[in-house]
This record gives sequence, structure tokens and C-alpha cells, in this order.
Amino acid sequence: MPNEPGNKQLLHLVFGGELEDINGITFRDLNRLDIVGIYPNYDAARAAWKAKAQATVDNAQMRYFIVHMHRLLDPETQA
Repeated sequence: MPNEPGNKQLLHLVFGGELEDINGITFRDLNRLDIVGIYPNYDAARAAWKAKAQATVDNAQMRYFIVHMHRLLDPETQA
């Protein structure tokens, strides 16, 4: 069970959007960011990231990212 002692949630955020330049990480329009979701582990987040990245492969400016939220919430977390 995810809430039993010793089983930490390792939350991951998947989001993306169009970049101003394919060599950077500045988004063209912050109001149009695509928040895909928050996932309980890296494998689930990677599956969501991969699906979105493949669905937008025709747009070279579109990029999706995985943010390790658990590292932001608890910097001491080792995963």
C-alpha cells in the first residue's frame, strides 16, 4: 500500500509546451502549457511523457518534461 510506513510517494509532474528556440527551455506562451498530470512514480510519468512526446513529434518546437516533484518537496529523498 502506498501509505504504509517505508513506502514514500515519489511524485512526478509531466508538462510541456512550445519552446521559443529548440536549443533552449524558454516557453513561447506560458498560458498554453500542457499540464499532463502528476504521477506516483517515474515509470508512470515516463509512459505519459512518451505518449505526449510521440503525439507531438511533428512539431519540432514542442517539448515535454518530467519534474521530480518528490525532490523539490523533500530534497533529502534518494530515489
